[in-house]
Amino acid sequence: MSIWKKLVIVACALLMLVSAFGCKEEGPAEKAGKSIDQAVDNMKDQAKKLLD
Repeated sequence: MSIWKKLVIVACALLMLVSAFGCKEEGPAEKAGKSIDQAVDNMKDQAKKLLD
């Protein structure tokens, strides 16, 4: 394998690692999404209780 192919493979691997672990803090969109998910789960639970 040539040196250029090795460099490209290493660069791609580093890029994937940085993108996966680069952002540790939740932004406002992630917080809103979690709130919506929790609200939907609560509504599902309440609907199940009403139908039982």
